[in-house]
Amino acid sequence: MGDVKIESSWKQCLQQEFDKPYFTQLTAFVRTEYQRTSCFPPGKLIFNAFNLCPFDKVKVVIIGQDPYHEQGQAMGLSFSVPDGIAMPPSLVNIFKEIQADLGVAMPASGNLTRWAQQGVLLLNATLTVRAHQAASHQRKGWETFTDAVIKVLNERCEHLVFILWGGYARSKAALIHRDRHLVLESVHPSPLSANRGGWFGNHHFSQCNAYLCQHGITPIAW
Repeated sequence: MGDVKIESSWKQCLQQEFDKPYFTQLTAFVRTEYQRTSCFPPGKLIFNAFNLCPFDKVKVVIIGQDPYHEQGQAMGLSFSVPDGIAMPPSLVNIFKEIQADLGVAMPASGNLTRWAQQGVLLLNATLTVRAHQAASHQRKGWETFTDAVIKVLNERCEHLVFILWGGYARSKAALIHRDRHLVLESVHPSPLSANRGGWFGNHHFSQCNAYLCQHGITPIAW
């Protein structure tokens, strides 16, 4: 595979992954899927999370599972949708919690590019999906790759905040050294989980910023 179009600091950190057989197979699978059928996000945005947030700028990692699978929603950032696209229910609940936690008013757009540019790595475990078919690209190799991303951040960085919402994201906690990083866990912000309790009032956004400030790192303007 060798030449993956990804931001240079990430390319350096992840080159050994790109050279592994699984990644070559994954690339072939993704390329074929994009040629044969409609897939999301657009090809040039598959590594958007990395391109907007270079390795040495990462402060916070928010782990999602799968890209949105309807037209126009996925933009290569977990939970984010482009300007002009209606906010999915999970994202509405995220902003409701930010409002309750920090007093920040609900924004007009669900585009989280501004978070990424401040050092929030919005990482989906699977980076592509077939249109209208949730989870269609799971277990093809992406998870191996994104686990490697979590491991390299865990090992080479200090004082990161890993935000894990829902069972799937929380399963990644095993990859993170809690003595070096802050791990915040709760139920998923989707209405199904959030309305059962444990989402609203989790105070993840204020806890995250308090930890960053404690370690002399500029907090995130959520």
